[in-house]
Amino acid sequence: MNIPDQKFKVVVIGGSAGSFSVVSRILSQLDPSFSVPIVLCLHRLKHIRSGLVEGLNMKSKIPVVEPYDKDKLRPGIAMLAPSNYHLFVEFDGTVSLSTEEVNNHSRPSIDYAFSSAAFAFREKALGIILTGANRDGAQGIKCIHDKKGFTIVQDPASCEVDTMPRAALKLFTPNQVLKPDEIVQVLNQLKG
Repeated sequence: MNIPDQKFKVVVIGGSAGSFSVVSRILSQLDPSFSVPIVLCLHRLKHIRSGLVEGLNMKSKIPVVEPYDKDKLRPGIAMLAPSNYHLFVEFDGTVSLSTEEVNNHSRPSIDYAFSSAAFAFREKALGIILTGANRDGAQGIKCIHDKKGFTIVQDPASCEVDTMPRAALKLFTPNQVLKPDEIVQVLNQLKG
């Protein structure tokens, strides 16, 4: 397993069906002193506004928040894309929220979160795509790869639904294909 030696300005994690338990597991095993900002873009029910942040915070070793438009990325804080909003990472280290049209049947769009982080931070972006039932995120994580960022795809054999990771693997070869516990090992050795 490769541990990237560059410093990162953001870790973007995208997932859909089955990803809540994986994200909970990752956040519960993070070192409490983890210092890289995290953006979580998870497909969620648009009519249910609460519960996900609270559920993640019950397990997480770092705070999980839903950002407001133009909030700044902060070290050791995980920002969860709000229900029914796209989240974009901006060049100035802030996030912007949008209600523009759905992308890949999704809002928030994982593709948008990944590709915006790729353009904002290039080789200083790390993207992780998890279990999910559609292809959202595959193009976006490839964008991180193309901009020389570090990319991790959850091992399809460890996924509840492997459509999303397999879609990414059809487009490019990521830096790592890992099981959830291995993803945590990589994250806990990152430099911020």
